[in-house]
Amino acid sequence: MDLLHSTNEIKKISLSMFRKNFFGVFHGSISARVEKNQFIINKQSAIFDDLQDSDLTLLSSKKDYRWNDASLDADIHLNIYKNINEAKFVCYTMPPYVTAYAMKHEKIAPKDYFGCMRFNEILVYDPKQFDDWYERAETEIYRAMIEKNTNVVVIKGYGVYAYSRSPQLLAKDIALLENSCKLLHFTGDYSDFSI
Repeated sequence: MDLLHSTNEIKKISLSMFRKNFFGVFHGSISARVEKNQFIINKQSAIFDDLQDSDLTLLSSKKDYRWNDASLDADIHLNIYKNINEAKFVCYTMPPYVTAYAMKHEKIAPKDYFGCMRFNEILVYDPKQFDDWYERAETEIYRAMIEKNTNVVVIKGYGVYAYSRSPQLLAKDIALLENSCKLLHFTGDYSDFSI
């Protein structure tokens, strides 16, 4: 994939995802595979509502100085790209309704038409403990995707990792899931949980 095209796609879709509250000011990550062993990802200091070229860095599987500025999630993105050929774009988001719903439930079963048609049901991945989560996450996330044959992993108390073949499909999956959890909340499936 062309580097300039990938950069522009990331910048455009990150603004939309920021406006929907899927990314925080400094919270989240998004990347695009450029070649087999190369991908572009946001830097740690990136602000998602106004990504500039200087907020992105090109990484390869061979680590060098650029990894120091890259998102803390870069290893997770790398392992998804290395192990899942279909992954062209990857993101880590923390959509509030999905994240809140996952704290109280072991699975998400959308009851709205679009969510049900797209996902049917998503099991919530429980990392058990957060003390060593970042050390484990780089292997556990892509393995969960492969084992469950899914491009979306909802992680209890952490957020959502997803991959797709296009940035539009990536944003669409997150938006559908967030909308489904919002509707579950409004219909009372959050039980005693309120946002």
